[in-house]
Amino acid sequence: MLVLASQSPRRSEILRQAGIPFTVRVADVDESVLAGESPADYVRRLAAAKAFAIESADGETVLGADTTVVIDGEILGKPADAADARHMLARLSGRRHEVLTGICLRRGADATCDCVTTGVVFAALSDPEIDQYVASGEPMDKAGAYAIQGLASKFVERIEGDYFNVMGLPVALVYRRLQEAFQR
Repeated sequence: MLVLASQSPRRSEILRQAGIPFTVRVADVDESVLAGESPADYVRRLAAAKAFAIESADGETVLGADTTVVIDGEILGKPADAADARHMLARLSGRRHEVLTGICLRRGADATCDCVTTGVVFAALSDPEIDQYVASGEPMDKAGAYAIQGLASKFVERIEGDYFNVMGLPVALVYRRLQEAFQR
């Protein structure tokens, strides 16, 4: 049985849609960025921390995941407030950024961890568009202050890579790793 170490409704939705059976146990980890930590190391570290924070029984595989948005080398986490969300969206406006998701699959003491990067290009956004989107409330619990599968879908001109990674879980990679590492 797969145990998802996340309360993310998006990750649960992705696994359900892919037909991967799972249960949820929420991991509580400090998500602070360490000094000098690269975005890829950051999401891999948090994914592993979440995977190892959950108790598991024999035969259970724990999936930890963490997603962040990066622009100009800077990690954009979840906005602290509406003003922070506006600032993030203004930075993303008319530009390309990257979405990184770290995943870690753990069974007992054995683990396999990966990081997936997807490029996303936003259209230029007007201040009223940003204000209307922030007022919807959708950006407030999302890395980079947007949800590609939600109201912000109309801002995305193109993606370069895995759409589900931008939603929060590169499900094809998770499935492949489950098959390779734990289904022998």
